[in-house]
Amino acid sequence: MYELIIGNKNYSSWSLRPWILMKARGIPFAEKLINFPPGDSYDYFRAYTPSGRVPGLRDGGTVVWDSLAIVEYLAERHPGVWPADAAARAWSRSVAAEMHSSFPALRSVCSMNCGIRVKLHERSPALQRDVARIGEIWNEGLSRFGGPFLAGPEFTGADAFYAPVVFRAQTYGLTFGGAADGYVRRMLDLPAMREWYAAALAEPWREEGHEGNLATVGEVTADLRTG
Repeated sequence: MYELIIGNKNYSSWSLRPWILMKARGIPFAEKLINFPPGDSYDYFRAYTPSGRVPGLRDGGTVVWDSLAIVEYLAERHPGVWPADAAARAWSRSVAAEMHSSFPALRSVCSMNCGIRVKLHERSPALQRDVARIGEIWNEGLSRFGGPFLAGPEFTGADAFYAPVVFRAQTYGLTFGGAADGYVRRMLDLPAMREWYAAALAEPWREEGHEGNLATVGEVTADLRTG
């Protein structure tokens, strides 16, 4: 059985991607959660992945790291990770890669923190561009491939890569326009997303780096964490 090494569910957007994909696609795995240490985590996580970052996937003697590499590794072994249709598959891989490499303002201002609600001090032009582009991607996929997921009727790698944005939408009150806002609601209602969210709320850990960023970007209006 695969072992998936992840960080805190409240914060780790990168860990969410392979976790939600494997849950939604019914790919069995054992979860190993390692909470973020204070300060630099590189040496801490080097015991688990060569990059010193999470997530990581162990498959016997093979270790795969980086969320995109993990998804591609799983796609070679499990049908449905990417769509069967060639056009939908090419589109899905493109938008997943774009999410993997782009949207710096969204990442900087709206870091993932599932258990809180934040009123942003401002929405810079850069952040607005990132949000608009994501809305464009989501609306295109839903229209072109018929929904309810981004590349058609089934949850695929494209949805996994944008799952952290769905939680950011909930935390920061982001809206994307058109069918994309309905997509946010459907994603939040998925059993696997609800499972991750419940576990995130129950975590007792608070990491100073993630928490400290909040005061600079907005006002915390609610903290729903119970751990």
